[in-house]
Amino acid sequence: MRKALHRLTAVGVAKVRTPGMLHDGGGLYLQVTSAGAKSWIYRFMLKGRAREMGLGSFPAVSLGDARSRATECRSVKAQGRDPVEDRASLQSQRLLAQVQSMTFQDCAKAYIGAHKAGWRNAKHAEQWTSTLATYAYPVMGNLPVQSVDVGMVMKVVEPIWNAKTETASRVRGRIEAVLDWASARKYRSGDNPARWKGHLDSLLPARSRVQKVEHFSALPYGEIADFMKTLRTKEVTAARALELVILTACRTSEAIKAQWSELDLDKAIWTIPSGRMKSKREHRVPLSQPVVEMLRDFRGSNEGDFVFPGAKRAKPLSNMALLKLLERMGRADLTVHGFRSTFRDWAAELTGFPSDVVEMALAHVVSDKVEAAYRRADMFEKRRALMDAWAGYCGTFPTGNVVLYGKRA
Repeated sequence: MRKALHRLTAVGVAKVRTPGMLHDGGGLYLQVTSAGAKSWIYRFMLKGRAREMGLGSFPAVSLGDARSRATECRSVKAQGRDPVEDRASLQSQRLLAQVQSMTFQDCAKAYIGAHKAGWRNAKHAEQWTSTLATYAYPVMGNLPVQSVDVGMVMKVVEPIWNAKTETASRVRGRIEAVLDWASARKYRSGDNPARWKGHLDSLLPARSRVQKVEHFSALPYGEIADFMKTLRTKEVTAARALELVILTACRTSEAIKAQWSELDLDKAIWTIPSGRMKSKREHRVPLSQPVVEMLRDFRGSNEGDFVFPGAKRAKPLSNMALLKLLERMGRADLTVHGFRSTFRDWAAELTGFPSDVVEMALAHVVSDKVEAAYRRADMFEKRRALMDAWAGYCGTFPTGNVVLYGKRA
């Protein structure tokens, strides 16, 4: 019987190259293709029907392993069951067990791991992990992701929807993204219980109805000249960085990470690369005379790459340095970002500069595609006139008796 079953040898299986089916006995065959690939096949008859199933490829499955698998198949067949259907059922059970073992927290970690390389900065991944760990994991973290329903989502977001609307909205969106990922990976099925439109919007009030609008604390534009006079007495790097922020209406991060290579002081132009812009577009900033003079003076004591170096020359100034400066000046009531609002209010109230010129100076993203098409030019010379006028109003640049687009300086 042994000879009838074990007709092949390990050496023969390794050497054979001729295409065909080699029978080892007991329904076990080695299939050799014209390309030289080898695989194991188990053939059998069940209820008058010819059947076959693959047992794996050679050499990943050795002759001995293939014989063991064929023996298991013959045992299943002897019990009146179909080995093919038996294996499919076993695989389904294993998949079900895998799905049931995938918790929401497992899926969230996998989602973050898969997407963090595409996020703009490492803090984004930390924020995802932190908010989900704080609000979602205590409710559903250890539960099978398939079991997450609308009741659980509501249990997470409803308690904080009114008091922490922005946080609650982000948590809801992150839960929705994780559940979509789980559905795509076949770990769950059915509708996404964290979806807002047509779902949670019928259970929770809209953000606009409950969220308090928090404006950045801004200095009234009528006080900016006195503030700038005081600021210019501060002989610290943070003061020069804040001066640049105010006189160019740029964002804090754009100023503190500025490098000398971005500045053309002869042409009075600062070109901020797209990677540092919120809009992800390169932005040219016209520099008024006071800014150019300040930067030239400051350059004399700074030979590093960064215009405003931090404690370590190879790194830029901390984004907290400007806030600390405001505190030392007795103006903890203000925020650095608020000076952009000061500039915007001044332009709207005291000048006749078109709003699109002001918005371009603030590097705001234009949402309307038609308007954006008409604004492909960056209105640079108009913005230069605007920034010169702003420098004059701040008391750092004499404007004389010039007319600012219909309004007198």
